[in-house]
Amino acid sequence: MTAAIERVPVAQRTLPHWLRFAAPVVVGLLIFTVWIVYVDVLGSAPRMLPSPLAISRELALRWDIILEDMLVTATNALIGIIVGSLFAVFSAGLAATARPVDAMLTPLVAALSVIPIVAITPILNTMFGASSQFGRIAVATIAAFIPVFVNVLRGLRQTRPVHRDVLRASAATRTQTFRMLTLPTALPYLMTGLRIAASIAVIAALVAEYFGGPADGIGTAIASYAKSGRAALAWAYVVGGILIGLLFFLVTSLLERLATRHSSV
Repeated sequence: MTAAIERVPVAQRTLPHWLRFAAPVVVGLLIFTVWIVYVDVLGSAPRMLPSPLAISRELALRWDIILEDMLVTATNALIGIIVGSLFAVFSAGLAATARPVDAMLTPLVAALSVIPIVAITPILNTMFGASSQFGRIAVATIAAFIPVFVNVLRGLRQTRPVHRDVLRASAATRTQTFRMLTLPTALPYLMTGLRIAASIAVIAALVAEYFGGPADGIGTAIASYAKSGRAALAWAYVVGGILIGLLFFLVTSLLERLATRHSSV
């Protein structure tokens, strides 16, 4: 039995739970230590790379203001995820049902996926006005739509004909077939698409704030303080953006795990 355990590939061995949490903490502390030594001890860092201690001070002193801008960016990203995901699920359902719709949507999605955010954001901000958040929300919506559409369409096509034939032979209706077969099969793919879309939508919403629109949000603050030479405050806003991304990633990862567990029961 010992020999059988030793032959198990390393990639297939599960790590202890404590190690999964301890490893990122150790890596983070190591990076933090090297950063302090590079900036504060050696003093050879560029001007726009302040000490982590200075960034922490700015984050603590101006947390209320940073939090307000975080809420703006997070709201734009969240609306984009919700709207983009709903539209993606509806479009993927049509594409999976009708081949002509699939033939029309696939090239459009492929075209959207290669459009740079920095190219379309100024156009949308100008189109909807400098005082409107709609341009930023539209960018986040487009960013979220693509991964959800691709994953949901793939999930809807995973049901095997033999399974559908069994339900049809059992006199199951289309609604029952969708509820008992198609939806459980596609749900893990939807959750994976949402997890990917959450990170992309946050990045899209943050980048969109660099190119016009209202004078709020994490991206606008980073650009403004970086240009004025207040590097520590700009990095404090970067930390705020990272916190938004981590929150969205953790929530969608938890939803994905719950959905996968439910579908496997």
